[in-house]
Formats: sequence, structure tokens, C-alpha cells
Amino acid sequence: MRIAFIVSVFPTLSETFILNQITGLIDRGHEVDIFARGRGNTLKIHSDVEKYNLLERAYYPKIPTNKFLRALKAVWLIFVNFHKNPLTILRSLNVFKYKRQALSLRLLYIALLYIDKKPYDIIHCHYGQNGLRGLKLRELGFIHGKLVTAFHGTDMSGYLSRYDDGVYKGLFASGDLFLPISELWRKKLIKLGCPKEKVLVHRMGVTVGDSELAKATESESRGKTEILSIARLVEKKGIEYGIRAVKKVKAKGYTLKYKIVGDGYLRKELEGIVRDLGLQDTVAFLGSKSKKEVNLLLRGADILLAPSVTDSDGNKEGIPVALMEAMAVGLPVVSTLHSGIPELVQDGVSGFLVPERDVDALAERLVYLIEHPEIWPKMGRAGRAHVEANYNIHKLNDRLVEIYQSVLNGRIAGH
Repeated sequence: MRIAFIVSVFPTLSETFILNQITGLIDRGHEVDIFARGRGNTLKIHSDVEKYNLLERAYYPKIPTNKFLRALKAVWLIFVNFHKNPLTILRSLNVFKYKRQALSLRLLYIALLYIDKKPYDIIHCHYGQNGLRGLKLRELGFIHGKLVTAFHGTDMSGYLSRYDDGVYKGLFASGDLFLPISELWRKKLIKLGCPKEKVLVHRMGVTVGDSELAKATESESRGKTEILSIARLVEKKGIEYGIRAVKKVKAKGYTLKYKIVGDGYLRKELEGIVRDLGLQDTVAFLGSKSKKEVNLLLRGADILLAPSVTDSDGNKEGIPVALMEAMAVGLPVVSTLHSGIPELVQDGVSGFLVPERDVDALAERLVYLIEHPEIWPKMGRAGRAHVEANYNIHKLNDRLVEIYQSVLNGRIAGH
């Protein structure tokens, strides 16, 4: 199959779930192109981006900011490309229908990304906003194929708060399939008006069973407990509450190290909280890390902490991939009763779940785990088994191919 992925930014260290799908499809013999609105940081990228030459498969609109240069370049581009698809170019310049988008020449530059491309079998859009983008591109005739949209978290929460519950109405009517990553989002899509027969839960996944990643099933207390969080430093990740919980744990006399992997706009603020709480020797901000570096950190950790919250704009998580990665290597986890997390973490079985923003409850669960290292292996095995059964990327990618084929055949697998 020929498959187009429509995403916001590529490459990005935080969206390994998209990368895992792309590489999995390529491994299975399919042709994948990536269309992104923006280029991510290419100085620090996951090794798979280079291994699969994904930057050569990625396309971005290159629109000059200077209006004169934009117009001058547009004249040349029209001259060079007009014979390839006159109708597409003329449509992109229709100011009567598309107004400012056509007048600014933005539509022309976007159209030229697709002008040499043969039709796709599948147009896979990650996040509802990009589903809307894919729908418009298809309606404009820039891209052709069955439209599949994956819904994750912010597109089902904060985005709806900024607009309204009817924002996806046209997408629901014209899109071919919708893939929420959790049962929670499946129910919400149907409530929003998406036809039930077009909705199928397809979870994000991680690598399971790689001996290089496997954590020993028997752990011994080393006298110092290492707690790890892997998250973008944004409000909905709840890292502030993790830091405050660690302060309470330390105040009880326990020796621990809290490592935080990731970066984001809250980093300076969080570093300030660490200083105010006198935790400079306990909390370490490690910045963004590659997939390989994260795997090594997981192997050295004792507990994964993911204190997710609903942020002030209403944004929610989907199901954090960091939790899946930790459970896949046998780590007990502490997280919150948030979004689809209870579908992944079985409270008291593979980890503990507490209410959002409840620092005392987070600290209490951390203390319990620190005092009972003998339960770590049992929790680790339970979590690993659950991830193996439901979040194994290899099984999920096989399933994704089946789903694509069923859509092309006019039916949806699983219905």
C-alpha cells in the first residue's frame, strides 16, 4: 500500500508512537510518505529516523515569510509545475472560494507538496486537527486516498474547549475511519456524533520482549530508590506534583533520586520549584533523550512516576507511552486516574493510581513501594504481561495493516 502520514511536526522525540507505526509499516513492505506542517529538531533525533531515511520521505511547505519573495518564487513555481497538474494549481489560486489562504499563496505552496505524488491508498492523520487538514486537502483534490484519523488526547479535550463539540462534524461525515487510542475516546467520539460503525479503538504501542530492554524480574533495594519520569515539561504532565511528592517522601527520611527526562516551556519554573524546596541534590533534569538513552534510563530505574493532570485549558493525555515503556521492562508505576491511563495501569496490580494533583496520595504510594521492594517483581511481571497482550507495537502494526485493508475493501475490521 501507499500510505501518507499527516502530522504536525516531524521528527520529534516525544512522538515515538507515530515513529513506531511508520517504521513498522515500512518493515512490512509498504510505502510511506510523511507530510508535516513543521520540521522538528533534526540535531537530536531517534536513530530510526536515520536508519529508515525518514527525512527523505518527509515533506514540508516552504513558504517564504517575505511577501515579495513569496510572490516572486510563486511565479517561478507555477511556470515550472503548471503542466503537471493545471487544475490543482488553478484551484489553489481561487481567491473567490478560498480567500486569504489563496491570496497569501499559502494554498499554492501546500498544493505543490502533492503535485508529483501518485494517489495514496491510505491518508493516516494523527490527531483530529490533522484529520481536518487531511479532509481539506482531499476536498481540494491535492491528495487522494481513504482518510483515517487517529485521536489521542488534546484533540479530544483542549481543542474541543477552544472551539466546540461540532468542530469535527464534517470530518465525521466524510472521513472513512476513526481510530481513538482508548475506549474512553471511542465513547466520546460516538457521543460527539461520529457514526459508531466508523470508530475502532487502535492503541499506541511499544516494543516488548527485546532482551536488551528487559529488566530483571527480581530487584533488591540498593539503599537509594531511583524514580523516573519521562514527559514533556508541560502542564498536563503534572511534573510539579511529582516533585512536591518527592519532597514529602524525602522528608520522611527516605533516600531517593528523581530523574526527569524531557523538555518544555515549564522547565525553568519547575527548576525554580526544585530550588525552593531544597531538592537540588535529589531532582535531576536530564533534558530530551533519544529512544536508546531512555531505554538505558528505564533499566536503571526502580519506579516510573507519571502524575498526569487535566491542564488549565482542558487538555488531557491519551495514554502516556512512557508508562507502556516502563511496564514493558518490568517497572512498577505510579500514575493518576486520568483519561485512558486506567485502561493501561491496573491499580494495585501493575502499579498504583491516585487522583489528579493529590500530592499526599502520590507520596503515600511512593513510600509504600519504597518500603515493599518485594512486590516490585510481581507488579513488573503483571504490567509486562498486560503490555504484551494489549500494547505490543508489532501486534498492533499487523492489526493496523488489516484495518487499512478492510477500509480499502469497503468494510471495517472488528465491526
